[in-house]
Amino acid sequence: MSKLNRLWRHLWAGEREARRAFSPAALQSIADAVAASERLHRGELRVVIQGGLGWAALRGVPDSRALALEQFAHQGVWDTAENSGVLIYVLMAEHKLEILADRGIHARVPQAQWDLIAQLATQSFAQAQHLAGLIAAVEAISALLALHFPALEGNDNELPDAPLRF
Repeated sequence: MSKLNRLWRHLWAGEREARRAFSPAALQSIADAVAASERLHRGELRVVIQGGLGWAALRGVPDSRALALEQFAHQGVWDTAENSGVLIYVLMAEHKLEILADRGIHARVPQAQWDLIAQLATQSFAQAQHLAGLIAAVEAISALLALHFPALEGNDNELPDAPLRF
């Protein structure tokens, strides 16, 4: 992708795509999927959807993994009681999805499994099935968390279920 094309995607196209792909109704569907997921396990899911970097793209576009790490820290995904937080980060301008797991779950689930879930969601994105791809990712992550962190009585909700789109 040329620098000019990348700048265009980060300034205008990514944000428009994010609004179109993740309408208020779609965001509610994602929040509902996260809430349903968290009833099955003790993990905490946080979904962050970023359209683009705006004018910051002029300074160069950090890789989506680095941006996901920033959001992982900023959203407090690392700060759950059992270190079982998982971030699903979408960068629409780059058509990338990253999954980052806190140390408690990362010790039990290899990175290859997270990468496979991200790859499947990204394939859905390529077919303009953004909501379906993201919901499928939530469900796949939920299955892994239910296996390694099954729900207990009085399961606290430590992170917001509603996705953050900016």
